[in-house]
Amino acid sequence: VQCEYYALEGLSQLLETIELIKENIEPNLDIMGAVLTMSDRRNRLSASVIKEVRRNFPGNVFEVVIPRAVALAEAPSYGKPISHYNSFSKGARAYKNLAQEIIKLSK
Repeated sequence: VQCEYYALEGLSQLLETIELIKENIEPNLDIMGAVLTMSDRRNRLSASVIKEVRRNFPGNVFEVVIPRAVALAEAPSYGKPISHYNSFSKGARAYKNLAQEIIKLSK
């Protein structure tokens, strides 16, 4: 979920779609959680969206928040994942932390 207003709107629609799929196609479908992305600490909107998502979807949002970062935007143009493009960047560290959080939850 991008830390933007319309992304917050889209999250509700996505969850409704997931419920429809569960009811009609795959009752065992479940989501692990939402990932908050493109967060900018300098921007009050990002903080507001993070707060709203956590309030409206408790227990369904990962703790790690992915920041808005130049390296994350540049990596795809070089055809590389962030872990190979700039593994020490703020964005790469955030995704590594997210992977660790997912692994921990999967155990």
